[in-house]
Amino acid sequence: MAELLGKSTGISKGKGGSMHMADVGKNFWGCHAVVGAHLPIAAGLALGDQYQGTDGVTLCMFGDGATNIGFFHEAVNLSKVWNLPVIWVCENNQYGMGTAVERASAVSEIRRKADGYNIPNERVNGMDVMEVHQAAERVFEIVRSGNGPYFLEIMTYRYRGHSMGDPERYRQQEEVKCWEKEDPIGIYRDFLLFQQKITEAELADLEKNVAADLKDAVEFAESSPEPLPQALFENIYVE
Repeated sequence: MAELLGKSTGISKGKGGSMHMADVGKNFWGCHAVVGAHLPIAAGLALGDQYQGTDGVTLCMFGDGATNIGFFHEAVNLSKVWNLPVIWVCENNQYGMGTAVERASAVSEIRRKADGYNIPNERVNGMDVMEVHQAAERVFEIVRSGNGPYFLEIMTYRYRGHSMGDPERYRQQEEVKCWEKEDPIGIYRDFLLFQQKITEAELADLEKNVAADLKDAVEFAESSPEPLPQALFENIYVE
């Protein structure tokens, strides 16, 4: 939260913000303001694991719009050429900014783009967290066993506009309401209750705890100091 507000206590010392948030200690390498530009970085990280002989697997997530960018094709192709341990995950929420997938991509079933690079691929119901979890476990094992890259197309839906200033003139509200029935949080909640893994009372307690954690995080961030001017010259070169 401090990083989102650009504070010095943020995980990137306030220099990353929402578009370049990263945490090296957790092997979370963040995102990139340039669409698709993080895909070659993911290929490089996977190459590093391969070169060092570790069992690490790079999980690279991106939207459907990024698959029309040159970075995508370069990175995905090279990952297969070098048989890199990387899982390409396309979160297909059916809209790239204000354009529906079928209006921007000649291949609307995004996973088929992986066929062009001889990479195994599949579609997964992204509205069901358990289905995604099971697919991820299986694919991680495939890639970690030395079988090279794998491509997952996670089918989901974007309920809100691309940004706060998005008037959403490119779709009907009836469409959004239809998808509200597939709410992934509600589906997971029903799963937990049906499997008797948790009770309604326990869920209510969890929600209270989460609300309290969020309140603490916001207060911490808002009370944290701004980066000092000299911070502009730090972390530029290796010391």
